[in-house]
Amino acid sequence: MFEEIEQAAAEKTGPLVIVILGGRGGQALHRLLGSMAKMSDHDALFSRLHVFTQDALAPLRMDNGLSFVRDFERLLGDDFFRKVKSFTSIRTDASDLESELINYIERLEALGGIDLFFLGLGPEAGGASHLAYIKPGSGATYEDVAGLIPISASILEHHINKFKAGGTAVTEADEAECRAAKHILTLGPAAILGARRIVQSIVDADTAPTKVESYRQLLNTKIADDAETRQTQFDQNPGLWLRVHPNVRSLILPNVLGN
Repeated sequence: MFEEIEQAAAEKTGPLVIVILGGRGGQALHRLLGSMAKMSDHDALFSRLHVFTQDALAPLRMDNGLSFVRDFERLLGDDFFRKVKSFTSIRTDASDLESELINYIERLEALGGIDLFFLGLGPEAGGASHLAYIKPGSGATYEDVAGLIPISASILEHHINKFKAGGTAVTEADEAECRAAKHILTLGPAAILGARRIVQSIVDADTAPTKVESYRQLLNTKIADDAETRQTQFDQNPGLWLRVHPNVRSLILPNVLGN
């Protein structure tokens, strides 16, 4: 995954805008970046990076152990944050979440959009899947850059379980606050499809075995030709949005492929 950052940086001059992946899919990369940041070999590359997060649960204290920001801090380390050009996350403790999301998108667009978008694949009921935190039935369309949607039980359980599986120490108070979250803030299909390149990482089928069926449906579902039916498919299974992006690389662990 680091080679993707190097390649994207080699293909343009100036700053590079990347959106990093929370949870299990990006942890190996984040540990690697944190280790690299302790040395000076890649300082020139780090100094070009504008780093964004892609989703969050809210309301939630920024220092909650189940916040993506805390997980990034734990894995990437102080040196990384000191060396990159900027790091922007969604403020989940903002009093006005809608305004916060608008400000976040405006900053992303002011930097010229997304050069490299790291995504995972979250399992949903019936073999569906979510991208970022675009859940089935959210009504997301081609035009939606971001969204503030009601939280779902499946997203909440997936979020907490993937943090625990990744080694995060979760206190009872942090988990209780997380379970009381009411909203999902997430980048939407327009942001995903507008990214110049997507790298998808699908891991952890041992602790999330339904990913096997979710990935099978992602690969094998026939995308409808007519726009109305296609939009219904994407709303029922948001993982399918990746199928219409022209520049995607998927990194899949063998256990996700099943037998």
